[in-house]
Amino acid sequence: LVLHVFKSLGFENYTAQVSLRDQANKAKYIGQDHLWDQAERQIQEAADERGLQTVAVQGEAAFYGPKLDFMVKDALGRSWQLGTIQVDYNLPERFELEYVGSDNQKHRPVMLHRAPFGSLERFIAVLIEHCAGNFPLWLAPDQIAVLPISERFNDYAKLVYDTLKGQDIRGLLDDRDEKIGRKIRDAETKKIPYMLIVGEKEVAEQKVAIRMHGQGAQDSVLLSEFVDRFRLECAAPN
Repeated sequence: LVLHVFKSLGFENYTAQVSLRDQANKAKYIGQDHLWDQAERQIQEAADERGLQTVAVQGEAAFYGPKLDFMVKDALGRSWQLGTIQVDYNLPERFELEYVGSDNQKHRPVMLHRAPFGSLERFIAVLIEHCAGNFPLWLAPDQIAVLPISERFNDYAKLVYDTLKGQDIRGLLDDRDEKIGRKIRDAETKKIPYMLIVGEKEVAEQKVAIRMHGQGAQDSVLLSEFVDRFRLECAAPN
């Protein structure tokens, strides 16, 4: 799940930190040595099976068990923990947890503490810096901006905007009395992925002229074609 979250949001620069107990100060941890050894070994084996780049750090474990911490670098190169999986043999022992297995016998479970985002506030802060505001299309607060060239085309622009809104496409209609160059600059500054420009030609052909953030003008397509294209590009990664 952590790797799926990172892939979906484009986090590629991260390290899997195997956080172990401090061998020189075992008194601050609960549980038996053989359970700790088993949990630490299994975390490393699981990370190796997934081909993760790992680094072992002594003294960073929780008091009840070792952790697999995902350390992500932000735009300034600083590392932050944005996800953690903790293997805990000790709290189930302390609370005497049991379940009945397929053999009809009682067994003690292993507890996994899982936080795929870590601190959500910290996660969002690092994500904003990581994207520099250029969010993936599926995540962008405003996905499209409809920009009429002049007030004469506001009615058609409103029709385009309402149609896209009805398709659950987020965006805005910029029908201010401003030149189209100003509207484009403002949409670029807001880092809106798609700008849909409408003028006399677009009204006559019932189309929209596509302009993508940072890429300039593209082509003119029917509104239905744009919706199909948008759906393909907007799908979150599997």
